[in-house]
Amino acid sequence: MNGRLRRALACAVAAVAVLSALTACSGADQGQTIRFALDWTPNTNHTGLFVALQRGYFADAGLDVQVLPYNNTAVDTVIDAGNAEFGVSTHNSSTFSRASGAHTLSVLAPLRHWATGIGVKADRADIASPKDLDGKTYAGFGDPGEVEALQQVIRNDGGTGDFTSVTLGTSAYEAVYSGKADFTVSYLGWEGIEAEHHGTPMKYFRYTDFGFPDAYAIVIDGNEDWLEANPDRATKFVRALQRGYQFAADDPDAAARDLIDANPGAFNDESLVFESQRMLAGQFMKDTDGRVGAQTREQWAANSGFLYEKGLLSGPDGAPLTEEPDWSGYFTNDYLAPAR
Repeated sequence: MNGRLRRALACAVAAVAVLSALTACSGADQGQTIRFALDWTPNTNHTGLFVALQRGYFADAGLDVQVLPYNNTAVDTVIDAGNAEFGVSTHNSSTFSRASGAHTLSVLAPLRHWATGIGVKADRADIASPKDLDGKTYAGFGDPGEVEALQQVIRNDGGTGDFTSVTLGTSAYEAVYSGKADFTVSYLGWEGIEAEHHGTPMKYFRYTDFGFPDAYAIVIDGNEDWLEANPDRATKFVRALQRGYQFAADDPDAAARDLIDANPGAFNDESLVFESQRMLAGQFMKDTDGRVGAQTREQWAANSGFLYEKGLLSGPDGAPLTEEPDWSGYFTNDYLAPAR
C-alpha cells in the first residue's frame, strides 16, 4: 500500500495471512493452487481478497488459493517470474512492468481512482494549494514517476514545480508531522485517517483537483502466460475476487470485520480499519453503475500516457520507449463477471 502499515507488522502478519488463506480454502482442490502475492502486509487494499477467502468464494469455485507474504520483491517481478499467478500492483507499477517486457496483465481494478493526495500539516497557513510547495521539501519514497507527477500538479496550479526531494520511505510521514519536511504523499484511506487518530491533522491536495489524470490506485495483475493457458480457472478466480471486492464496496463494515478476523492481532486500531474501508467503498471502488473492477483504455492512456510523455518508460532493451504503446494491451476486462 505504498509504504502503508510500515512498521512492526511485516513477517508475523504475513505468515498469518498465508495460514488464513490456506485454512479458508481447505475445501478446494489442493492440487491446483493459485498463488496470490501481496504488496505489503494485509490492509484495506486487500479486503476483497480476504472477503473471498473468509466467505468461501474461491472454495465455491473449486479453487485453492495461497496468499504469498510480502518479501521486498516487486509483485510484478514475482508474477512475471512465474512465482505467483496473481498479485496486487499499482497502475504505475503495472505500466512500468509491462512496458519493460514483463508478461503481466491487469485483470481487475479494485480502486478506480487515485487514493493518494499531497499531504501537509493542517496548520500550515503558508501552504494553501500545490503552487505553494515551490521551494519546499518533499519527503518521498523513491517510486518511479512520483516526483514528475508532483511537479506537474504544482505547475498545473501555477507554480514552477521546483522543490527539494528527499527519499525517506517509511519515515516520510514522521518527517512531515515533526516539521522536518514540508509535504509528502499520503494514502488517504490509511495515513489520512491515522494522522487524525494520532492528533496530527493534515490537509490534502488531490491530483485530479489540479488537472492531473486519474489513475487506478491498485490493480490486480496476472501472469499473462498462465492466463492464456488456464482461461477457465483464470475466469473463476478473477470473478470470485471481484465478488469479494464488490462485497467490500457494498458492505464495508462486514468486509472490514472479515479482514480483521482473517488476520488476528494485525491491527492495533481496529476503528481505523473500519473507517478506511468505508472511505474506500464510498469514494474509490465503484463506477457510476455501482460496479467494481472494470477498466477503461481512456484511463490507462491518460495516466500511463503521462509516464510515456515524460520519457519514464523503458522497453525490454532498457532504452526509453520511442513509440507510445497501445494501452488497450495493458489490461483486460475479459475475466470479469458480465455487467448486469
